[in-house]
Parts: sequence; structure tokens; C-alpha cells
Amino acid sequence: MIVLAIILVLVLVLIITNLCVVQQAQAYVIERLGAYSATWNVGLHFKIPFVEKVTKVVTLKEQVADFPPQPVITKDNVTMQIDTVVYFQITDPKLYTYGLSLIHI
Repeated sequence: MIVLAIILVLVLVLIITNLCVVQQAQAYVIERLGAYSATWNVGLHFKIPFVEKVTKVVTLKEQVADFPPQPVITKDNVTMQIDTVVYFQITDPKLYTYGLSLIHI
């Protein structure tokens, strides 16, 4: 009887730990056995234990990348400081996770 109770508690813990709630403005990229399987959007999802894993949690909000001021020389030989700000938003979490490969030489 005690063994049955322990197994029941372990199964219950396994089920609870594999429930995933995806918040608004987020997306989860899921891999099944090391390969892309799905992209989970807002809501309650169940992850298959030991088979699926959450590879990346991607925020879908608009983000800001600020770069330090850099000196530039104009056509009339005037030195100025320019400040660069880039606004970007991720629209496809799968391409964001797997679509870019940077090769450093």
C-alpha cells in the first residue's frame, strides 16, 4: 500500500512539473528528442516528460538595442557624435531560434 502511494505521488509530481503556462507576449520553442517540434503560444500546455523540452522562451514584445555614441566625419570635415537606437520585435520564434547561424572565422 505504501509503495502504491509513493508511485501515485511521484506520478502526480511528474504531471504537475510538466504543465507549462505560457504568458502573454511570450512563446516557447519546443524540441522533441532534440529536433524542433512546435511553438507554444499563450495558454496551458502539457510537456511529454523526458521526451520534450522547452528550448527557448522568446519574448514577443518590442525591444530596444542602444549603442554607444560613435564619432563620424561628415563631407565638410566636421566631427560629430551619433547615437544609434534600434527597435526590433520578434515575429517568428522558430526562425529567431534556428534561422541564424553566426560563423566566426
